[in-house]
Amino acid sequence: MAERRQAIRQKSFLRGCVYFNKRRGALDCLIRDYSDHGARIIFSETVNVPDMVDLYIPQKEQTVRARVQWRSGDEIGLAFPDALRAADGSSDGELALRVARLESEVAGLRRLVKKLRAEIACGDDADAA
Repeated sequence: MAERRQAIRQKSFLRGCVYFNKRRGALDCLIRDYSDHGARIIFSETVNVPDMVDLYIPQKEQTVRARVQWRSGDEIGLAFPDALRAADGSSDGELALRVARLESEVAGLRRLVKKLRAEIACGDDADAA
């Protein structure tokens, strides 16, 4: 079977906790594979969790929002949508463009403030004479 993941997952043996329903529900799990884009987790029994969960990893002191990609018995495959969005560069590219526009606008406003200060200073000199 061909690998469809964007990033290779590293084998792991991390303890984890899956939170759902606004943290009203929680289930302990074992994280067997992990990457910046997703994880494979195992529960002690077959469980039913919603499609969107928060995965807490105590050893990394990290919580990631995750989408369930697949389910098989007591195993679940998770994808981290925020990581995928950042990886494709669309949000970073949009952010860079927005920052460039704002920097240009700030430079224009600084020039305008400098011009207005110069006009005010010239007006004060004319009144003093």
